[in-house]
Amino acid sequence: MTCEFCGAQTTPKHVRKQHWLHRRLYVIENVPAEVCMQCGERYFHAKTLDDVDRLLEGKHAVEESLQVEVIRL
Repeated sequence: MTCEFCGAQTTPKHVRKQHWLHRRLYVIENVPAEVCMQCGERYFHAKTLDDVDRLLEGKHAVEESLQVEVIRL
């Protein structure tokens, strides 16, 4: 596909995605995406995002927990 921001072509890759669901932040590894090789913009198919939501709604293995700081500007 063509990147909406810079017009370059994207390449299918598996990436790390930050994902919010029910006011909780998750980091999901190995998520399929189209990634622009010029500017780095990432595109996720709606089905992929639905699959991520479904995964997080059910029981899922947690490989690691991270502490995240929240700062107001």
